Amino acid sequence: MRRLRLLAPLLFLAAAPAPGLRDAHPAHTPAPARPALWKLADADTTIWLFGSIHILPAGTQWLNPKIMSAVNASQSLTLEIAGADAANVPAIVMAMGRGQNLPPLAERVPPAKRAVLAKMVADSGLPVETLDHLKTWTAAFFLTSVALQQAGLGSGDPGVEPQLTTLFKAANKPIEGLETVQQQLGFFDRLPEAAQRSFLVATLDEPTKARADFEAMVAAWARGDPEEIARALADDPEFTPELRDLLIRQRDKNWADALARRLEKPGTMFVAVGAGHLVGPDSVQAMLAAQGLKVVRVQ
Repeated sequence: MRRLRLLAPLLFLAAAPAPGLRDAHPAHTPAPARPALWKLADADTTIWLFGSIHILPAGTQWLNPKIMSAVNASQSLTLEIAGADAANVPAIVMAMGRGQNLPPLAERVPPAKRAVLAKMVADSGLPVETLDHLKTWTAAFFLTSVALQQAGLGSGDPGVEPQLTTLFKAANKPIEGLETVQQQLGFFDRLPEAAQRSFLVATLDEPTKARADFEAMVAAWARGDPEEIARALADDPEFTPELRDLLIRQRDKNWADALARRLEKPGTMFVAVGAGHLVGPDSVQAMLAAQGLKVVRVQ
């Protein structure tokens, strides 16, 4: 089952579009969610660690009393990218994403996918000549928005990060980022061309199947089942060891190092990163455990 299209909502939340499910008024209200929440603490510091998803069905109730208690107790919020920095994403993407000596975009996908690509390009409203001059990951980045819309993942409720940002801004609490936009997009930019093309092809999957895969992933998150999310990513043959190392392991190690240093400063903070970073053997928790630090699941 192809799941590379899920990398944006699971791993690169800040750099991805932020729609919710198109069904802004669903036939039924989703059951209250109980997504996983962890705590890293020492004598005078508490770090709440939360795995987020950037795209949520309308009406999803995930801010339950346990999470709200952690939010209210926190003096700051840390996201993958802080909001002010994330606002500059489109301009930075274009500055980083211009390619050289690449074939037209249609020639970067298998012949059987070219008709699907042509329709997606038409739906995007972007001139094909513009996309032809972009690096493959950059073109895939822009087309991901179209793929989500085609799968029925359009306007609805804001995702986890915007809701948390609103809460912390209302309380006049600072919001920080673990990475800059340039750093996060740099991980895409360093992907080998073959991996970039896999990412592009993954955006061209059948919309109904894409939505079903995504809804299954959201359901696993909502019931607090990180093992299922880990299995879904592990079962994807296109998510190669090279991709895992660049997109997950290296970043999770960097973040674990930053959180370990943060323990030296007293206080309480709430950290929300893509759910895919808090599952599996290369998770942030595993990286912290390798340093002798214990992360306890509290929900």
